[in-house]
Amino acid sequence: MNHPSIPGGFRQIQRHDGIFKERVHDAYKAKAKLPEPTVCSQCGAVFHEGRWQWLQAPANAHQETCPACHRIHDHYPAGFLTMQGEFFKSHRAEIMHLVRNHEKHERAEHPLKRIMEVEEKDGATLVTTTDIHLARGIGEALHHAYQGELEFHYNPEQNLLRVSWTH
Repeated sequence: MNHPSIPGGFRQIQRHDGIFKERVHDAYKAKAKLPEPTVCSQCGAVFHEGRWQWLQAPANAHQETCPACHRIHDHYPAGFLTMQGEFFKSHRAEIMHLVRNHEKHERAEHPLKRIMEVEEKDGATLVTTTDIHLARGIGEALHHAYQGELEFHYNPEQNLLRVSWTH
């Protein structure tokens, strides 16, 4: 169901209205309960006590690719963060440091929250993530640190979030 004024089925939302709850089935989440422990053969994260964690995997652990590594392999991000503007251009190194630090902090606790790629495109920088909540969190951290314009567009049918920060 596409909104007539916003292309691609995305709709603009406010930051704290609860819309970020995943209301659709995510194809990158396990179809059935994984045996515990399960270790990701790509990154080494361990599925234990119902969630992916950074733990030492036992030698006999079941092996399966975690959802983040699966998304990275398929080049299929869940979050898109576009950063642009004159302030951004003149402070890019400092801002990218904040972006990387935010991801490092989140990934330490949540192995499925990762930056996939950073690319320059039409005078802007696009960061893609394996998780919608990481893209949202980075956008909110940028807004908190530097103000500027922050917009969210969520597509519930595809469980995709586009965040735009301009300053």
